[in-house]
Amino acid sequence: MVDLRTEIAGVRLRNPTMLASGFLDETGGSMARVYQAGAGAVVTKSVGPEPREGYPNPTIVELDAGLLNAVGLPNPGVVEYEHEVRRALTAGAVVIGSVYGKDADEYASVAARMATYGVKAIELNFSCPHAKGLGTEIAQHEDAVRDFTRAVKDVVSLPVLPKLSPNVQDIATFALAAEEGGADGIVAINTLKAMAITPELKMPSLANRYGGLSGPAIRPIGVRAVYDICEKVRIPVIGVGGIGSGRDALEYIMAGASAVQVGTAIISKGLGVFDAIAKEMASLLEEAGFASVPEAIGVAHA
Repeated sequence: MVDLRTEIAGVRLRNPTMLASGFLDETGGSMARVYQAGAGAVVTKSVGPEPREGYPNPTIVELDAGLLNAVGLPNPGVVEYEHEVRRALTAGAVVIGSVYGKDADEYASVAARMATYGVKAIELNFSCPHAKGLGTEIAQHEDAVRDFTRAVKDVVSLPVLPKLSPNVQDIATFALAAEEGGADGIVAINTLKAMAITPELKMPSLANRYGGLSGPAIRPIGVRAVYDICEKVRIPVIGVGGIGSGRDALEYIMAGASAVQVGTAIISKGLGVFDAIAKEMASLLEEAGFASVPEAIGVAHA
């Protein structure tokens, strides 16, 4: 039997699948259900220093190519969110806390607070493509990625995992900047900035006009990003983008990822997608002669 256990910067996972931030993570109960359905870990929604309402509807559009969303980082703020994290932890979930802010001090402050809740690591959302003043606007400057990461590392003792944007020329250089700032791992990728127009209405489909594209269409971009990042950094990488099967997950693993995050596929496949991915991965790994997930990490670089 193939050993599916893996590890990210000292955080041990029973299998490589993780709930991606932004899906079913508004409450501790929903995160607990995802973990009980088979995910190796769950990542919280991205929370900031204060409550944020997000954008007006429509915020999500389903396209042939995937899912386009611009929800605008709605969240109750890091203080109010504590009981949701603790509820998920009480249910036994391995929880990674995702945080954002407008500058390095805010990132550090929110991360320090989140670290007291019992999460296993801190994910830094440097890559939301549609929240003005946040996310991608930070991730487009290597110095900011380095400095913001260092600011968080200075105040928390947990592993710190910057989530990088694909909306840049060379994502690997940003991963290197994060590593220089002390990052313990990299999460790649977030959604791609995109747009849809409703011809009947002669206007953009989203109230925010621009959104982030997720789903199968971005998987080849994510796999390439992970491959490029693993050529430049020595810290572990978590792959994200268009993963809905064990075969999809193995693309990322063989590109160098130590784990993968799943989001959009939940909509069409339900919570059973985590268990299905793990089982298909085990079957494919066994057929290929691997005894464990770590044996397969990065083999496409050989």
